[in-house]
Amino acid sequence: MPISRRNFIGKTAGLGALAAVSPVSLSAQDRRDVTSHLIDAAQQPVLDQTQFKEPVIIESIDLLRKGKQHYVRVRSKDGAEGISLDNNRAQYLAPIFLQRVAPFFIGKDARLLEDHLWELYRWGSNYKLQGLAFWSPVAWVEFAILDLLGRVADKSMGELLGGVIRKRVPFYVASGRRDTTPEEEIDYLRGLIDETGAKAIKYRVGGRMSRNEDALPGRTPKLIELSRKELGDAMAIHADSNSSYDPPQAIEVGRMLEDIGAVYFEEPCPFDHLEDTRKVTDTLSIPVAGGEQEYSQWRFQWAIENRAVDIVQPDLHYYGGLIRSIRVSRMAELLNIPTTVHISGGFGFIYMLHFASRTPKIGGWQEYKRNIEDYADWFDPPLRIENGSLTVPEGPGVGIVDTNRVLEGTERIEA
Repeated sequence: MPISRRNFIGKTAGLGALAAVSPVSLSAQDRRDVTSHLIDAAQQPVLDQTQFKEPVIIESIDLLRKGKQHYVRVRSKDGAEGISLDNNRAQYLAPIFLQRVAPFFIGKDARLLEDHLWELYRWGSNYKLQGLAFWSPVAWVEFAILDLLGRVADKSMGELLGGVIRKRVPFYVASGRRDTTPEEEIDYLRGLIDETGAKAIKYRVGGRMSRNEDALPGRTPKLIELSRKELGDAMAIHADSNSSYDPPQAIEVGRMLEDIGAVYFEEPCPFDHLEDTRKVTDTLSIPVAGGEQEYSQWRFQWAIENRAVDIVQPDLHYYGGLIRSIRVSRMAELLNIPTTVHISGGFGFIYMLHFASRTPKIGGWQEYKRNIEDYADWFDPPLRIENGSLTVPEGPGVGIVDTNRVLEGTERIEA
């Protein structure tokens, strides 16, 4: 295994020379030092409480529904309000939200949100529910509380969480399809490119947790070859296997992606088999990405410290919100690893924009779920696509101008 592949690229202020040494070559003391720095990065405050002069006491949290979309509304005793949209999971996760998450926050000071996330995890033994089904409802509340706090402080989410450093975010358009032939997939991707002006795309290879089976016979090799030929050398190409392969097959597919100069290879092996993923990362020159299904800070730390992936991908809903995801990005940044967050749910790209607006080391392109027209005029100025980039909302909180308009026609869901 060449040291040049298994290294912590470059030097960082936190780790100095250790960042340029292969993790397998570190002494026991040096490895402990790396671990200590990563833990410290994850524990540093994200939300600056000094932005608020007075307590912001949460009086109510409601789960609302309009059609298939669910919303969370948080109100303070002083009459401030914040809202969020779910990731299309509330239809079956509502009981967890209503019974195990929302009640904890009533009467709490919203300024202490960061501390509350830990206490919520312990409250009523919620840690026994550890997983995506627990952390998604937590994210809905966190987004709504950050929206509320942003409106109180007259600051955007990015400003609340460290400061805005970019106002436009390059994106890739993704096809979630595997029912297409390679030719059909290229035509579909061309449509997305024409619609958005995207300079980057992502398609799916393999068969989705399929134990090496392709979605259609010969689809993956043909699609990889055809994508570069038909879309041109300038197109940034990402590929996602959704846990389709064991290491030998993942490496074979990865070599094909190397041949076309792809940007990264996402989730080549079963998502919770970190050792297998690391075998692929060790072997390929193309970056390997992962973390979409992850919900454990400690496993993210292990993946970063052991270079199991080259790009970390916490899902802003599945992982429990912006604050927890920022902690992951901070650990990754220490070892020069970028973060490209995963998105579950149509409105999730708005939270992605706020995350990207304040995160120093992000990937070259972030995920976009289309349908910007459904939300564009909720914001002032309206969201815009400019040369393959999305503009970041500028208003306070999440940036929605009129929450009453958004919530018009909703019905409250009872516990």
